Amino acid sequence: MPTDSTALLRPRDRDALRTELRKVAASGIVPVVFGGEVDDRTLRLGEFVGTHTDGLRGLAVPESSGLGGRVVERKNPVSVDDYGRDNSITHHYDRPVLAEGLRSVLAVPVVVRGRSRAVLYAAIREQSPVGERLTDVMMHAGRKLANEIAIRDEVDRRVQLLDAATAEQSAHSGADTEEIRDVHAELRSIAQTVGDPSLQEQLRALSARLAGIGSGRVETAAPSVILSPREVDVLSHAALGCSNAAIAERLSVKPETVKSYLRSAMSKLDAHSRREAVVSARRMGLLP
Repeated sequence: MPTDSTALLRPRDRDALRTELRKVAASGIVPVVFGGEVDDRTLRLGEFVGTHTDGLRGLAVPESSGLGGRVVERKNPVSVDDYGRDNSITHHYDRPVLAEGLRSVLAVPVVVRGRSRAVLYAAIREQSPVGERLTDVMMHAGRKLANEIAIRDEVDRRVQLLDAATAEQSAHSGADTEEIRDVHAELRSIAQTVGDPSLQEQLRALSARLAGIGSGRVETAAPSVILSPREVDVLSHAALGCSNAAIAERLSVKPETVKSYLRSAMSKLDAHSRREAVVSARRMGLLP
C-alpha cells in the first residue's frame, strides 16, 4: 500500500483506466466499454462508457467468478460470443449483464509484475464474434495501462526509499549516500518515461530532495549555478561512473547528445572534467 507521501504524489489509477476506456470508445469500433481495478483479487467495476443502466456499477467480481474473475485468475484475455449461453464461465452476473443487453463481450486483464491490476471490457449488444481489430485495440489499451501503473509503482518504491533515507541519514551516512545517489539517478531516468508533465515535475522535485539529503545541504537559498533538467540527468549518471554510452542508453538519447549536455554542464560549473563537474554540482547541492 502507498505511504502517505506516495499517496499525495500518485494520481489515481482509476483516472488512467478511464482515459484508456475513453480512447477505445472514441475509436468507434465498439459501443460499450467498461472496466475496474482489482484489489485483493476482487475486480470492482467503476468506469463505463456507452451503458444504459447502472446495474454493473460498483459490482464486485471475485477471482474466477464470471468472465472478469476468470480473466483476473488466468491473466489472459477471454471473449464470449453469447454471454448468456456460454458454458465456459459462471453466470453469477447474468442479470445486470443481460439487462444491459450485452451479448458479445471481450475482457482484457491489465497485468503488472505477474498480477492482475485491472480489467478492461468491450461489449456488443448482438451475438457477433469479437474481431481481430477490436482485440488488438483492447490489448494495446491494456498494455498502455499496465505500463503506466508499473511506472507509478516504481515511483512509489523510490519515494519509500527516499523517506527511509531521510529518516536514517544521520545514522548511516556512508552506504546510504551511495544508495541515495543511485536512487537519484534512477528517478531522473524514470521521469523521462512519464508523459504527464505534472508527474514529471514531481519526480524531479523528489530528485532535488535527494540531492539535498545526499549533499548535506540544509539551506534553501538558490544555487549560484542553474543546470537544465537534462544536464542534471546526465551528471547524475556520470556521478555513478557510467560511460557516455551507458548514460545514453539509460536516458534514451544519443551518445553525442550526452556529450553535449556534459560540455554545457562543465562550462556552467567552470569544470575541466566530468569529475570536477560532479564535485562542483554536489558542493552546490545539485547532486547527492
